[in-house]
Amino acid sequence: MRDLHCLTDYDTKLLLAFNESLLGNKKFSKFLVENGFPELEALSSAIHSNIQALEWLAANGYPEFAVLSNAIDDEPEAIAWLEKYHCDFLSRFAAACRKDVAACRWFAERDLKLFIILINNIQNILMYQSWDTSDIHKFRRS
Repeated sequence: MRDLHCLTDYDTKLLLAFNESLLGNKKFSKFLVENGFPELEALSSAIHSNIQALEWLAANGYPEFAVLSNAIDDEPEAIAWLEKYHCDFLSRFAAACRKDVAACRWFAERDLKLFIILINNIQNILMYQSWDTSDIHKFRRS
């Protein structure tokens, strides 16, 4: 199997752009795509529940990022996949996004501030998604 990608492969500036994309800043999403990092924009979109972005990741050489998005959403098969393929950092990152105490502590103990910022923003995204799914005003009427 080929080497798998990891968030630690990216320069700080790209991760900052990824963070801005997560926050909904389209200028940074466009920047990522136009500068050869469409996988980071697609990961951002997948975390925001964009199925086409998830499929793009899987079809374009970034299955580990598609799986990461699913692991962040607490899908057992995705969590097992990351463990099977020894994606330790991504596995721990997903766990921290799910507010796993040990995983959060691991990032704090290593003072990985940028990743802590990403984790906190993803936790907020998940919280808002949870609120949206329980908001009766957003339910579709048949």
